[in-house]
Amino acid sequence: MTLTVIDLVGLAKQNIVVCDIDDAKNTLTSSLVLDVREPAEYASSHLPGAFNIPRGVLEFRISTHPDFQDKQDAKIIVYCQSGGRSALATEVLNKMGYNNAVSMEGGFKAWTESGNEVV
Repeated sequence: MTLTVIDLVGLAKQNIVVCDIDDAKNTLTSSLVLDVREPAEYASSHLPGAFNIPRGVLEFRISTHPDFQDKQDAKIIVYCQSGGRSALATEVLNKMGYNNAVSMEGGFKAWTESGNEVV
């Protein structure tokens, strides 16, 4: 059976923790925020304090990034544009030992549509 990207995202969401916009907003200052969008998307605007590691290179760069060394305890909010890439990225982070990574449901689009701050 061949899987579509929708299938893959759906399967990932079965294996991860997903938070809503309000939960993300309430834990923003006590969490690392990881934007897995492409650099141009990040450059146009992003959540305050977010680090950008694109989904396509996440596995190669996350373990050498100085702010993401605490796999056991670091709380990480992962987001993309709409929630698909962040679900896939969160699943990978969990497999890599990041125990407290969560995917922000609805992504950057939902964040901005809710009137939340971006930089």
